[in-house]
Amino acid sequence: MDRIQVFQGDITEMHIDAIVNAANKSLLGGGGVDGAIHRAAGPKLLEECRQLNGCSTGEAKITHAYRLPARYVIHTVGPVWYGGQIGEREQLANAYRNSLLLAQEYGLRTIAFPNISTGVYRFPKELAAEIAIRTVRDFLINDDTFESVIFCVYDDENREIYQKLLAGL
Repeated sequence: MDRIQVFQGDITEMHIDAIVNAANKSLLGGGGVDGAIHRAAGPKLLEECRQLNGCSTGEAKITHAYRLPARYVIHTVGPVWYGGQIGEREQLANAYRNSLLLAQEYGLRTIAFPNISTGVYRFPKELAAEIAIRTVRDFLINDDTFESVIFCVYDDENREIYQKLLAGL
């Protein structure tokens, strides 16, 4: 599916409609991509996030992007991996799906996702990529809103995982 792409680089430098932040439940910043997005966007992002009263796992909320080149930031909370027996797969799929629904609601045409839950939340990288790609692909089957959905990966390992899985579609 040519609307799904893989890009290796820094998600905070992408000139698109929305980037997705792999946030924690407080939405007040953290480590990894969450910290990078908050640092690059500047203090007004934190001010707006304070007014959102957090976010539940699998849900998504939207803010302006401030100093980022993207127009919006969609904050979603992925699950912590506890072995896969307490609904982590469904929660991760919901994080992708709800982010897409929110982008669709705002009329956005381009969106980039990081590797949600694969850092400190320990979700297995290949399984997370399979869920991400399947969820996005299934969403795009019934949607013509999006020009492109980009999986923005930071390292070679994730780039190879995504490219291998997308080649198999």
